[in-house]
Amino acid sequence: MKYGYARVSTTAQEVLVQTEALKKEGCEVVYEEKFTGTSTDRPKFTLLLHELHEGDTLVVTKLDRLARNTKEGIEVIESLFENGVKVHVLNVGLLEDTNMGRFFLTTLLAVAEMERNLIVERTQEGKALAKQRDDFREGRPRKHTKQQVHNALELLKTHTYKEVEAMTGITKRTLIRRKNELEAKQLQGTL
Repeated sequence: MKYGYARVSTTAQEVLVQTEALKKEGCEVVYEEKFTGTSTDRPKFTLLLHELHEGDTLVVTKLDRLARNTKEGIEVIESLFENGVKVHVLNVGLLEDTNMGRFFLTTLLAVAEMERNLIVERTQEGKALAKQRDDFREGRPRKHTKQQVHNALELLKTHTYKEVEAMTGITKRTLIRRKNELEAKQLQGTL
């Protein structure tokens, strides 16, 4: 039987592209998961590993969907080979339990791990550079401009939070947060 495994790293990402590719490949059962590759706790992957039996094939779209690093990838795939399970990586092909197949696997996993580490490194370098800017703010960008928030806070002087929220689209929670930030800045300015 052919089993598929699709994984994305964040809840904002979708597994649909992977799932469709796996079904197109003939996978009868596809396990989907939204867990970062750095997480050791992947319950559906663990469940899938227990489901596989001799003669089955595990299909993934990319090798990095299976493991966080080279060592774990080798352990997972060797364990599958020992249990008579075939491993098919769509962008690589069928992995073979031969000397050359294991060499190829180790090389691919090492490259995937290096690629992931380079992405993390570049992200951290970019963040360090961004932190040097005066206007740097951690987290996602704010939805409303400073002017929009300022206008909404002015409206609060004569309207309720609900009324201002209805007029501006800025939630009560955001208004309270921004009002507290403004008051804290004003307090620091007087010290």
